[in-house]
Amino acid sequence: MTPAEKKLALAIAAVSVGALKANGQTVPPATKDEENKLIAVLKSKAPRKEMTDACRQLSVIGTKDAVPVLAALLADEEHNHMARYALEPIADGAVDGALRDALGKLKGRPLVGVIGSLGVRKDVQAVGPLTRLLQENDPDVVKVTAMSLGRIATAEAAKALQARLGTAPAALRPFVADGCMACAERLLAQGKKGEAAALYALVAKADLLPHVRLGAEQGAALAR
Repeated sequence: MTPAEKKLALAIAAVSVGALKANGQTVPPATKDEENKLIAVLKSKAPRKEMTDACRQLSVIGTKDAVPVLAALLADEEHNHMARYALEPIADGAVDGALRDALGKLKGRPLVGVIGSLGVRKDVQAVGPLTRLLQENDPDVVKVTAMSLGRIATAEAAKALQARLGTAPAALRPFVADGCMACAERLLAQGKKGEAAALYALVAKADLLPHVRLGAEQGAALAR
């Protein structure tokens, strides 16, 4: 189920029963007043538990109106995870824009988290900035960036992964290979057998551990 589908299903359930349970939390009906109350909690810099609960509830009833205040928490290491938890299911392009904008402002764990969220949302417009981040030497950044590109799995994403696989130092090459394999799997699921086979074949020829190359060879055979 895509983030948008999940969001719609949860919203429908909330309206039909008046309230629902999410991770042990009673989530209020999806009304604008309830959303505004949750947004106010985040703006007030309430205690951590209240902030966490508000983010959890916004993951169910949040709309575009909640995006700015959630995006403002992305730079906060304490609240980055829950802010992203709330943002990921919101079916509005404002979320993708906010996440892409954060790429140039964050470092460390908050940056890694945002990169992962872009992959979860399969934001095709993020391929350009993610391609640039794939050139970094930070293992954590490269690992999550490669996997996010693999999840997005456009022709441009596949091209970026292919190029980096040929230039990545030995310490980073396995991470890029994982992204290539994820991308090939998604391409195959989309019926793009030729593109998937080519990507698998590239991994099979790379300087990687034998079991990784064997898996890629099997994937290439399946794609063909």
